[in-house]
Amino acid sequence: MAKPSFDVIFMNLAADLALRSHCVKAHVGAVLVKDTRIISIGYNGPPSGTHNCDEEWPETGCPRDARGSCSLALHAEENAILYAVKNGANLQGATLYTTLSPCLPCARLIFSAGIKHVFYSKSYAAYKGLPSDEGVDFLNHFGVIAERFDAGLKTE
Repeated sequence: MAKPSFDVIFMNLAADLALRSHCVKAHVGAVLVKDTRIISIGYNGPPSGTHNCDEEWPETGCPRDARGSCSLALHAEENAILYAVKNGANLQGATLYTTLSPCLPCARLIFSAGIKHVFYSKSYAAYKGLPSDEGVDFLNHFGVIAERFDAGLKTE
């Protein structure tokens, strides 16, 4: 029996983490890795210690901000990066595995954190009905490899 690659293991873990999300709208998971070791994990939802959207607002999700976005939610990438930084991890040269390609604000955070490679399984642009994956375009333009990865993933 062939052993799964670390890429497959980490992307499957991101998919499993997405199942932990309390968001009513989307479930996204992320894993930060360096030298085949997990640095941090995250999934989308409100900051720890606030409301869980699926419990507080099970029908509609959290209230919307002025732009129509979730007023409480942190993206999975943000949660993984913030937890890593909070605990003193060095993210320079790390790899991020995420179930949804990064939005532009997350892409800027990924770039600024020194992450050098991003694997994603689904398109944020397709999810949001946008013409292109701005976050992926930004990362690739500035030297971070951002690429779709779906080989060998568990089916949902």
